[in-house]
Amino acid sequence: MSTWYQESVSGVTSQLDSPIERGLAEDEAKRRFAQHGPNELVETGGRGPAKILLEQLSGAMVVLLMVAAGVSALLGEFTDSVVILVIVVLNAALGFVQDYRAEKALAALKKLAVPIVRVRRGGSVREVSARELVPGDMVLLEAGNYVPADCRLWESVNLKVQESALTGESEPVEKQVEALAGDDMPLGDRTNMAYMGTVVTYGHGQAVVTETGMETELGQIARSLQTVEAEPTPLQKRLAQLGRALAMIAIAIVALVFAMGVLRGENFQLMLMTAMSLAVAIVPEGLPAVATVTLAIGARRMFHRRALIRKLPAVETLGSVTVICSDKTGTLTENRMTVSVLDVAGHRLELSKDSRTSSPSTDSEDSDQASTMGRSSGQNASLALLLTGASLCNDAELDIDEKDQELRAIGDPTEGALAVAAARFGLHKDELSERMPRVAEVPFDSDRKRMTTVHRIESSSLEQDDGPVPSAMRSIVRMTSDHIAFTKGAVDAIVDACQQVWDGDELTSMTDDWRRRISRANEELAASGMRVLGVAMRPFDTAIEQESGGSPTSPTEDDEQNLIFIGMLGIIDPPRAEAAESVARCRLAGIRPVMITGDHPLTATHIARQLSIAEDGQVRTGQELEGTSGDELRRTVETTSVYARVAPKHKLQLVQALQDNGHVVAMTGDGVNDAPALKQAHIGVAMGITGTDVSKEASQMVLLDDNFSTIVNAVEEGRIVYDNIRKFVKYTMTSNAGEVWVMVLGPLMGMPLPLLPLQILWVNLVTDGLPGLALALEQAERNTMKRPPYPPKEHILGRGMGWDIAWIGLLMGVVSLAMGYWWWASGAAGEARWRTIVFTVLTLAQMGNAMALRSDRDSLFRIGIFSNRALIGAVALTFGLQLGVIYWAPLQGIFKTTGLTLLELISCIALSTIVFWAVEGQKLLFRSRDKAAGESGA
Repeated sequence: MSTWYQESVSGVTSQLDSPIERGLAEDEAKRRFAQHGPNELVETGGRGPAKILLEQLSGAMVVLLMVAAGVSALLGEFTDSVVILVIVVLNAALGFVQDYRAEKALAALKKLAVPIVRVRRGGSVREVSARELVPGDMVLLEAGNYVPADCRLWESVNLKVQESALTGESEPVEKQVEALAGDDMPLGDRTNMAYMGTVVTYGHGQAVVTETGMETELGQIARSLQTVEAEPTPLQKRLAQLGRALAMIAIAIVALVFAMGVLRGENFQLMLMTAMSLAVAIVPEGLPAVATVTLAIGARRMFHRRALIRKLPAVETLGSVTVICSDKTGTLTENRMTVSVLDVAGHRLELSKDSRTSSPSTDSEDSDQASTMGRSSGQNASLALLLTGASLCNDAELDIDEKDQELRAIGDPTEGALAVAAARFGLHKDELSERMPRVAEVPFDSDRKRMTTVHRIESSSLEQDDGPVPSAMRSIVRMTSDHIAFTKGAVDAIVDACQQVWDGDELTSMTDDWRRRISRANEELAASGMRVLGVAMRPFDTAIEQESGGSPTSPTEDDEQNLIFIGMLGIIDPPRAEAAESVARCRLAGIRPVMITGDHPLTATHIARQLSIAEDGQVRTGQELEGTSGDELRRTVETTSVYARVAPKHKLQLVQALQDNGHVVAMTGDGVNDAPALKQAHIGVAMGITGTDVSKEASQMVLLDDNFSTIVNAVEEGRIVYDNIRKFVKYTMTSNAGEVWVMVLGPLMGMPLPLLPLQILWVNLVTDGLPGLALALEQAERNTMKRPPYPPKEHILGRGMGWDIAWIGLLMGVVSLAMGYWWWASGAAGEARWRTIVFTVLTLAQMGNAMALRSDRDSLFRIGIFSNRALIGAVALTFGLQLGVIYWAPLQGIFKTTGLTLLELISCIALSTIVFWAVEGQKLLFRSRDKAAGESGA
């Protein structure tokens, strides 16, 4: 059952028939092991290697390419046949390796199982493999342990468990043992439960195992991860569409050309070879290779921008993203609890970003603040006293990271935040502890909601130089000369124990007005999504130390009465410095950011407002989503941008709902709980530093710097990739259309075959090869990140490309035939000469086409003729090869060409540029139209 948290300890042990004092008998444990099986995650049947390979070889484009390879072989063009088959094999191998690795995501999940656990069986504590645990086992939990199974706690001594990998909440959860009320309570609120795969960070406890293996919360994530079917990427869908369309077009054109030739009395075998050659020409066999190269170039660029691509199609998918669903903790925030607000006697100091995070030894602002504390009285003295108490009533330790010289806390994140905040203002814990050593303490517990430490004051330390520490101590010594107790905890619990307030530089009674002011300030900070802690003190005139042995005694709870309230500290996991700018760039690019977190709704709302993810403050919780129908959820995701206290299944449902609405969804995350949604999303983005192995294996991309802005950079690269693939498609299809028009219009005009089969294959091979690959190196268009993403269902020939292919191809065909037709009609040249002219004009016209298509809107002269040196080199090489075919005798014999005169060659070059100027003219018209539309809109 999933409601163990609602049951009392006695109710749980009764249902599981497991006595707390002795645990299960060994025989009973063996019987239950046989019944429930091992406590491990079981891998269900996924896609096997054969199925993955079949999927790689069954795409329409791949089938068409294999047919083209067969046609080439029948024509005796074995080189073309082999090249095409190599392309097919390489693409299939690459896709197979990537998909097979994706199926291994569960292996990382299984690593979370704990090998050894301490368990009470038959009245004695034993160490057993976590694999042998069964429901009803009594396990012992200590700091540093992984929780080995889902458990109901029956003992908790200052127990805190880090559950961020499962819930997304950054702060360790304080555990207790009492039953909880409420149905469908989020995992993060089930404080009497401990879940498999989480980590004990503080204290110790004992628990009874309630679920093992695949029945645990982690197991349910594993099950959903295995059942998620990854959707094809937009590019894969578009190429499949194109492949099917080309297959039908190729069959129709081949049949038409073959029939026309036979009806004209052409040689049957020649027409069969011509028709087959034309079929090969229609198929852009270079498209998979160019697509792969373009994706690989994009992946390399992304790596230089700190994004590692695990699955190559994800490069282009990023460019189509319409929604980014982002986890909060560690993705949009720093994943580091930080003191943001100090509140003393109704006066509030909001700490700047610099004062929260800068180096304590070099930051001038911190030095100024620290020295001000040391020199002035009143409010600054109160701040010094507040930070002194927060730092001393604290078990965290501080260290300086040798790499970046940043302060790092060791211990509980919240206590570490307090110690770091004090150190920023010159109140270093080691110096404070030296001058006021701890001599006694009352540990924190969930009933009192506070902890107390007692410190002896070394009066000799007051003689040292001035500064924040002596300043704070002088305020203390005014009240006592021996010892001081500091208490910190929940504000309400602290105020209830206070009789006085430290107001500026003097004591005043805790009146009802003071209580209302403190309560109001507490509520305001809590409403801002902060965790609020109060700090109080109590002077002692005599030591609380044993006379013998020197060890401290334990103060009683009575010593926590009659306290003096000092102030409050607001603590939060702050947004990353660059996150707001990145969110703004997303919005400018037409991408909607959505926050999905396991954290508290107030905290989520506060961060979302700071980052402008949601201005309306609307937030939906996991409990609210629980009873939501599919139709209602699909409506909700269009209007709500913040989701809090969500379970793993909710993340998956939200991603699916967005996909059902037609969005291309990116999901970022770092925890185990994110894995199913990462795999379901069109593009899963894992954190490289804080991310778990599970999230990385389930993702398509890993952020090497855990920086949200890297996602935006990757989106830009993805858009460049898709733009470049479209440029190649447009280039190769207009060129192929030009070849088709030549072969169709020539016979309609009464000419013999304008091109021979080998000439068709040559044009196809030379023009589709290197120039097409060079288009993959084009840089970003000017509006790449200032426009919405293109519709996910857009055909790859969309936005007028189909018409462009038709008119540019027709123009290319007419231009290529014009001079050759004149020579043929005049009878002034032999068949070899006019056919060589058609052959040459067609080849060179395609080079001008490639140069003009480098940008959809900008002129070639604006972007720079030499800004893509690879394309210049490809065009020059193609021109040289064409000259070789025309003028080199061995190639003349193979391709049935003849040498042209200089005037004829110059005429061919001039005629071929008509296509270039026509495309440039069209872009000029588009720019004029866009400018007019912009002016009218303004």
